[in-house]
Amino acid sequence: MIKIDIFSGFLGAGKTTLIKKLIREAYQGEKVVLIENEFGEIGVDGGFLQDAGIEITEMNSGCICCSLVGDFSRALKKVAQEYAPERILIEPSGVGKLSDVIKAVQRAEVPDSKLNAFCTVVDAKKCKMYLKNFGEFFLDQVENASCIVLSHTADAKKVEEAAALLREHTKVTIVTTDWETLDGKEILAAMQQTDSLKAELERLAQEAEHEHHHHHDDDDEDEHDHHHHHHHDDDDEDEHDHHHHHDDDDEDEHEHHHHHHADEIFTSWGVETAKTFSEAELKGILAELATEKYGQVLRAKGIVAGEGSWLHFDYVPGEPDIRTGSAIVTGRLCVIGCNLDEEALKTLFLG
Repeated sequence: MIKIDIFSGFLGAGKTTLIKKLIREAYQGEKVVLIENEFGEIGVDGGFLQDAGIEITEMNSGCICCSLVGDFSRALKKVAQEYAPERILIEPSGVGKLSDVIKAVQRAEVPDSKLNAFCTVVDAKKCKMYLKNFGEFFLDQVENASCIVLSHTADAKKVEEAAALLREHTKVTIVTTDWETLDGKEILAAMQQTDSLKAELERLAQEAEHEHHHHHDDDDEDEHDHHHHHHHDDDDEDEHDHHHHHDDDDEDEHEHHHHHHADEIFTSWGVETAKTFSEAELKGILAELATEKYGQVLRAKGIVAGEGSWLHFDYVPGEPDIRTGSAIVTGRLCVIGCNLDEEALKTLFLG
């Protein structure tokens, strides 16, 4: 199976730099073909289509780099057939629409392949300007991405502003951490949505459920509550906010079977954030969770940017734990419990 990853983004955003990092750190050991698409309009049928021109450059990492000119579908199939890669990376040029590139790949119908990830690279310093001046093209790149990676992230204020603007148009993970401090595998996990807020909340729910059953072995074996995760996003100015209500009916989500009483149904809340926390501030927040002002908090965990180093925290009632650790693609907080006051939690953590 050939995985096809598409890298979108305006000229100068840093697509090529990111691709080189991923080839070095995340795609290592895979047979990879990079396609640099040098022609303008993808998705225009007929007219100027010509015989596929494929120019091959051997990259020093062992990755094959191709420039396609002309009939994209035919050229893509030819590359897949002749090189039998495990992964094809497509880097469209300029202000092409990501949706058009995706459709062009779908139309090509490359045998034994799947569209895997769509990454859009956004210059944090220019995000506002791009939205204003190139709305249609820029929003297409943002709204069709499976992950957004911010570049030029030295200015923390600009990063928060860019994340807030983008969050109005997308629910996917926005990588706000300077990618030089991350391993390429972490960025790839975010692109493939295997390391996401949703996945973390699901893991936390399973942990809490396991602990709950461990302490409630006398639950009636015949009682089967069926709860579904329901995901919805508020248009929060700064953050990526997830609310999971484990008793909502959502046919599109994973079904979980809980063996506990109706008044003990879990809810969970999570957020992705570029905010920087001090250790003292985080200690104060975890102490507040014990007051039950925010509902009955059973578990909380997160990794957030600290002052100088990243802070990892775990909370179970009476046992807060904060330590320093490695960076992740963007700050992430998860809380699970009963009768959670989500607005109050948002205010507590994010102000």
